[in-house]
Amino acid sequence: MAAFPYANVPAMIWKPNVTVAVVLERDGKFLLVEEETEDGIRYNQPAGHLECGESLVAAAIRETMEETAYTFAPQYLLGVYHWRNEAKEITYLRFAFGGEIAGHDPLRPLDAGIVAARWLTLGEIRALAPRHRSPLILRCIEDWLAGKRYPLDLLTHYG
Repeated sequence: MAAFPYANVPAMIWKPNVTVAVVLERDGKFLLVEEETEDGIRYNQPAGHLECGESLVAAAIRETMEETAYTFAPQYLLGVYHWRNEAKEITYLRFAFGGEIAGHDPLRPLDAGIVAARWLTLGEIRALAPRHRSPLILRCIEDWLAGKRYPLDLLTHYG
C-alpha cells in the first residue's frame, strides 16, 4: 500500500472569509455602497465580515447600519454563495439577506472608506458591473428579483 503522498507536508490552514450582504429594494432601486478599496472606487451591497461570537443575522444588521446608516430588519435568507477571488487568492462564503428598512439616521457617520450609500436601478447597477467588488452583487439582486426567499430559521446560532 502506497504511503499518503502528503504525509511529510505540514498541514495547511485554509478558511474561507465568512461574509454577510443585504439586498434592499425601494421603489425599483437597490441600495449599494460606493467605497474606496485598494482597487479604487468599487460598489457593493451593504456587506462585511462576520465577527467572532456574532450571529449571521446580527452581522447583516450591523454592517447595514455601519455602511449606510439604515436600520435593516431581516426577513429572509436569499442564499449562500461561494466565490473564490483567484487574483487575491481569497475565498468568500457569503450569506445574503433580504428584508425591509426600519429606519434611517442621516446624521450617522458611515464607516471609513465608504463614500456614499446609493439607491440605483438595476440598469445602473449592470452598467457599473466593471466596478463591482464581486460578481455576487448582481447575482444576489437577480436572486431577489427571481423571488428567492428562505426562512431565517434555517440559520441556527448558539451563543
